[in-house]
Amino acid sequence: MKIEDIRSKTDSELEFERAEAKKNLFGLRLKASTESLADSAQIRVLRRDIAKINTVLHERANHIRGQESR
Repeated sequence: MKIEDIRSKTDSELEFERAEAKKNLFGLRLKASTESLADSAQIRVLRRDIAKINTVLHERANHIRGQESR
């Protein structure tokens, strides 16, 4: 997920995306611990996507970089 895509979404959409990403991350971690995971890089990608979403939400909450809450 690109940062431009994240910045174009509203706060409620970002909250939903973050919740879905966290569910997917939990599922991947569980699958990785119980059986072999075909693509272990997905865990890193999801963690970074969650971090990007958290960063944009934090910027909007603190009025950083000229972003207003949507």
